[in-house]
Amino acid sequence: MTAAAVRPGRDAALLRTIGRRLLVAVPTLVLATFVVFSLLHLIPGDPAQAIAGEHATPERLAEIRAQLGLDEPFPVQYLDWLRHAVTGDLGVSLSTGESVGTLVWQRLPTTLTLGAAALLVAVGIGVPLGVAAALRQGRPADTAITGAATLGIAVPNFWIGMVLVLVFAVQLQWLPATGFAGLAEDPAQAVQHLVLPAIALGMVGAAEVCRQLRSALIEVLRSDFMRTHRAKGLARRTIVWQHALKNAGLPLATIIGLLVSRVLGASVVVETLFAIPGLGTLVVEATTQRDYPVIQGVVLVTALLVLLTNLVVDLAYRFIDPRITR
Repeated sequence: MTAAAVRPGRDAALLRTIGRRLLVAVPTLVLATFVVFSLLHLIPGDPAQAIAGEHATPERLAEIRAQLGLDEPFPVQYLDWLRHAVTGDLGVSLSTGESVGTLVWQRLPTTLTLGAAALLVAVGIGVPLGVAAALRQGRPADTAITGAATLGIAVPNFWIGMVLVLVFAVQLQWLPATGFAGLAEDPAQAVQHLVLPAIALGMVGAAEVCRQLRSALIEVLRSDFMRTHRAKGLARRTIVWQHALKNAGLPLATIIGLLVSRVLGASVVVETLFAIPGLGTLVVEATTQRDYPVIQGVVLVTALLVLLTNLVVDLAYRFIDPRITR
């Protein structure tokens, strides 16, 4: 069979994969937003009380609830929000009156920049350490790297962040402790503000990448085709970085895809710790003010990012291993 004949079949399979993922995304988004919407209504507190103040009269509270639709039954409120969300209208903030879409769009680039920097830290540290541990299996270096990776998974992000602030911002005063600058405005200042939060957010991911890649590489290096490469006289560097690492790419792609959702979740703590104006701090502010539409908007956008990442990972499988057709 010629390559020209195979290509249409592969393209059709690729389109079917994308179509299936998009179909699965719809009920996933509905379920995620419904669960969060339900949990929000279980949280003690009244948005109308937060808006009107502690000394508001019952009449004033009832008026605010009626204006915001908070006096409607729970299913009616959710279906009304879902009907507007389908058209791209995420509502308005209960506390500020601003468009939720505008608030999310303003904060999203900051969170994406921090997340990309954290993933860069995770891959940039985890991959070399994972390769080094796999090549020195059973030796003291492997034990040290594996132990450090295990410790890195156990240590929470906020603790790493506080230590980094204490050492590099307070004592040494090398880097700023809080704030954020856009890359387009001042790249040098942006990098300075990104270093500490990116390390705090990416170190746990680096430990996970290291452990998973080590296991995958050890299995690949023991395979028959690796012995064949060594018997052919290929250099060790070529065997590891061009052949073994490529065949260990599937679990690596999987763990990177999982890291995206974890980075988005952990960004709430890290952004709050470093006073970064991203989606994480927006959620914290909205939660304290019982601002349901803002929280729902952030959850929807975050779920879309995770589903998009899963689709990219599925498509990456095909490029890493062309034998995968489904």
